[in-house]
Amino acid sequence: MDTHLHHHNEEHLTSSDLIKDIVIGMSDGLTVPFALAAGLSGAVSSTHIIVIAGIAEICAGSIAMGLGGYLAGRTEADHYQNELKREFDEVERVPQREKDEVKEFFASIGLSEDVQQRATDEVAKDKVKWVDFMMKYELGLEKPDPKRATQSALNIGLSYVAGGLVPLSPYFFAATPLHALSISVAVTLFFLFIFGWFKSKITGINVWTGALKVMVTGALAAGAAFAIAKLIE
Repeated sequence: MDTHLHHHNEEHLTSSDLIKDIVIGMSDGLTVPFALAAGLSGAVSSTHIIVIAGIAEICAGSIAMGLGGYLAGRTEADHYQNELKREFDEVERVPQREKDEVKEFFASIGLSEDVQQRATDEVAKDKVKWVDFMMKYELGLEKPDPKRATQSALNIGLSYVAGGLVPLSPYFFAATPLHALSISVAVTLFFLFIFGWFKSKITGINVWTGALKVMVTGALAAGAAFAIAKLIE
């Protein structure tokens, strides 16, 4: 009889906060300056103007995106602190009701009546741990990193800059906007495909479908901007 334990390895790609920030910043960074440069290529004859406009947009966009990430992080932290204060207040004012809620949680995971009561009494011995338990299992809130807001702003802002420089970089070297645009299209669509592939890998959807969807979205945005610029011209 084989008494050895057989294990199988499960491969998961964890979506960390850093990866989420990079995805947010890079997705807009690749698409918005790409569309802007494509649109200007259909309206002006100087790559110098497109470079200046592109750099200005990247600066403004990275600041706006970074600020959005910072505010989102601060909102999360403030929300957690408000809920934490409320839970401490309820533990002081209505301890029995809070104990009943803890007991309901243990009942929901299938523990017997006796074990529910003993587990509830054990949790309620320490108010800090009791409140932490309620925050996590009743409200589904994890304590946020106090540095998260600042880190998120930097991550998103820098990712936007990195993404924005991809479609803009050919305009630094090409002689004409249309020549630069042809290079920018090839380079940016390649990067959009790679970015879409990794993004799909993280989110767990079909990588080929996700990669093509991101690439086509970027191409449509740039194509629409170019066509509108030509039409207005």
